[in-house]
Amino acid sequence: MLVPVFLVLLFCFQGHTGPAPHFVQQPEDLVVVLGEEARLPCALGAYRGLVQWTKDGLALGGERDLPGWSRYWISGKTTMGQHDLHIRPVELEDEASYECQATQAGLRSRPARLHILVPPEAPQVLGGPFVSLVAGVPANLTCRSRGNARPTPELLWFRDGIRLDGTPLHQTLLKEETTGFVESTLFLTPSSHDDGATLICRARSQALPTGRDTAVTLNLQYPPVVTLSVEPQTVQEGEKVAFLCQATAQPPVTGYRWAKGGSPVLGARGPRLEVVADASFLTEPVSCEVSNEVGNANRSTVLEVLFGPILQAKPEPMSVDVGEDAFFTCAWRGNPSPRITWIHRGGTQVLSSGPTLRLRSVGPEDAGDYVCRAEPGRSGLGGGMAEARLTVNAPPIVTALHSAPALLRGPASLQCLVLASPPPEAVVWSWDEGFLETGSQGRFLVETFPAPEVHGGQSPGLISVLHISGTQESDFNRGFNCSARNRLGEGGTRILLGRRDLLPTMRIVAGIVASVTTVLMVIIGVALCCWRHTSFSKQKNLVRIPGSSDGSSSRGPEEETGSSEDRGPMIHTNCSDLILDEKGALDTKDPTNGYYKVRGVSVSLSLGEAPGGGLFLPPSSPLGLPGTPTYYDFNPQLDVIPPCRLYRARAGYLTTPHPRAFTSYIKPTAFGHPDLGPGTPPFSYAAFSAPSHQRLQTHV
Repeated sequence: MLVPVFLVLLFCFQGHTGPAPHFVQQPEDLVVVLGEEARLPCALGAYRGLVQWTKDGLALGGERDLPGWSRYWISGKTTMGQHDLHIRPVELEDEASYECQATQAGLRSRPARLHILVPPEAPQVLGGPFVSLVAGVPANLTCRSRGNARPTPELLWFRDGIRLDGTPLHQTLLKEETTGFVESTLFLTPSSHDDGATLICRARSQALPTGRDTAVTLNLQYPPVVTLSVEPQTVQEGEKVAFLCQATAQPPVTGYRWAKGGSPVLGARGPRLEVVADASFLTEPVSCEVSNEVGNANRSTVLEVLFGPILQAKPEPMSVDVGEDAFFTCAWRGNPSPRITWIHRGGTQVLSSGPTLRLRSVGPEDAGDYVCRAEPGRSGLGGGMAEARLTVNAPPIVTALHSAPALLRGPASLQCLVLASPPPEAVVWSWDEGFLETGSQGRFLVETFPAPEVHGGQSPGLISVLHISGTQESDFNRGFNCSARNRLGEGGTRILLGRRDLLPTMRIVAGIVASVTTVLMVIIGVALCCWRHTSFSKQKNLVRIPGSSDGSSSRGPEEETGSSEDRGPMIHTNCSDLILDEKGALDTKDPTNGYYKVRGVSVSLSLGEAPGGGLFLPPSSPLGLPGTPTYYDFNPQLDVIPPCRLYRARAGYLTTPHPRAFTSYIKPTAFGHPDLGPGTPPFSYAAFSAPSHQRLQTHV
């Protein structure tokens, strides 16, 4: 708008003053994109003549439509001195130097260079649009520009809309002294996460600031990507646990392999492993290796196993001198970690807590076994203990052992126990006139042998025995010394020999013999009584009245079968058998018909039962002469029926007053109750009358 005004003013000024022709506006260098329109301005003042444009010195003509140049024309008002050159569409051949000339005035504008920009074409990614790569293997992608782009385009890489500025790039001009042909190489090491990713190569230049894109998709082959899980994550020892191995891979998985602590788990081939947990899983991880055609990958995990204490380092025995310090160490493993305490064997006091026990300035009383205990933690599983012995080196301790008293001029032995660590160098017996360490000397002999282990943890000691053959009176009046020594000192004790007399010994032996004899006699007597009782119980219930006492041996057949012994009347109280046939007994005849002198008759009596249950034999005359049958009171209590037992009269058979006269008893018809006075025995002989008659049988 300012240009026309300026030209009008210039014309008016020239009209009045006559100004010379001049350029109001000259063309300048111009950059135009291929295919677009180019406009080169030109304005003259104080000039009414011919105006033309030249291209690289070639005149395009003075007409406004520029015949012969179909894409060229001049625009603007001539009255205003405007002569602008237009080119549309711009082609590469239009790139040249242009001038605006006023030929009649002899004016030429400065040259204006027309630059043609060629936009880049979409680049080419080699191997696209799908590129196969292997995860973990370094690779490169090449993007190459196409066409005669001006200026040379810039190739850029993008992923997910984000420019890969940090990715190594290399851009190369393909042909020297040419434009437009360029390629860019992208270096990368893809991972499994890059599978399916889209990368864009963009060709950008001044001609096309937004650029043109070419996209490629990555098809990634990668070894398995493994995820290892365990269920449950915390278990107690002995429980089952399952491991799950999950993997993604391209191409697909071809195999699984399980290992524990680096050693293969035999028989495990699939993605799942079930095992029984133990303490080793805490330190030996479980790993799962998955393979495919590209490669393999593995993952491992440690299982949280709760288990009780396990001994790892046992305390070692120690031997120290008196006054020195002693140390014990033990190690336990557990999950959770166990609590470790120390005690002295046989005691309950806790001496220390932790893996180390220190005993300061030990003495002989400190010797013994020390126990390292492991108490379970929160898991409450198990427990354990381990022990070690402390030996305290000290001077020997000599103790007298019990020795039996000895007889004068008999053998004797004295014993002593020696406890020492280190072992004693020598054990010596000494007395008034001598000493002896080993072997024999006169009446004395020394033997030394190991002693059994004693309580308290002391090391096994020695027992030394002094044998004396043929003791003398002086041996009982003096002492014998048992002494021992080692590198730490000496110890000893004095032992007296006890005396034993012979007389008390004989008395004791005699008493024992008498006691044994008495017991044997009692046993034999009881056995005989039992045997006799058994023999008598087999006899028949008979009462025998033998003949005269002159010793004749003639007897009736009833006597021979009634008893095997002539010891007097025997009454068997088998009550059902005591009632005998009186008539049969009285009518007994002489079986010899007088040819033999019969000295006695067996009479079977029917024994009556007195009031109160007493049994009796037939009474004789009231005078009670010798040989009178004795009444047998089997039960002094009148209200008790006598038991059936075996009773025997005084030794010998019942006899008659005359050797050839025998009294036969006639059974009374009834018995009256006797009038018993105080102190009177029941059924006295006076209570019964003499028999009404006597039956006398003689044989000549």
